[in-house]
Amino acid sequence: MGLFTKDIKSMKDLFLHTLQDVYYAENQIVKALPKLIDQATNRELAAGLRNHLHETENQVKRLEQVFEKIGESPRGVDCPAIDGLIKEADGVTGEVDDKKVLDAAIIGSAQAVEHYEISRYGTLIAWAEELGHNEVTRLLNANLREEKAADRTLNTLAENKVNRRATGYRTAAARSSGTSKRSGAVKKRSGRVKR
Repeated sequence: MGLFTKDIKSMKDLFLHTLQDVYYAENQIVKALPKLIDQATNRELAAGLRNHLHETENQVKRLEQVFEKIGESPRGVDCPAIDGLIKEADGVTGEVDDKKVLDAAIIGSAQAVEHYEISRYGTLIAWAEELGHNEVTRLLNANLREEKAADRTLNTLAENKVNRRATGYRTAAARSSGTSKRSGAVKKRSGRVKR
């Protein structure tokens, strides 16, 4: 991208640029995950991150297949968004003193990355379909499914164990008071009541 020129002139160019963006992002994640794995004190969290590292390595290979199928060479472009999320994760995890709280911070940082990836893959799939790149949607969908599954796994681990451990409560703090705000609803022991 030039300072004084506009390099994206078509939808095809935009698709390629976004593909290069996510390719760069996945490669940066492959480099960043080992540090989070080493920092995690919860065994399930460490195992989940380790599993997702292997998935991410496979996602990079799938993206290389996407490049090949559209007649382009695999290469990344700087992605300030992923660089920022990784920098933020390093900063936050470096500031946490309590190891139980550290696991919650790792999950929060990892979920921020997952949400970025989910949005990118969803966009790429929609654009690939519009551009008639039907041969690549299967590969992109495989990556998207893995990102969504990783997010669900992190969410479940946070809600069922890590957040409770980090707060020091045996049960969620919200349950001890009877109600809590969550996703725009009031949660009570007897069920959810919509606002």
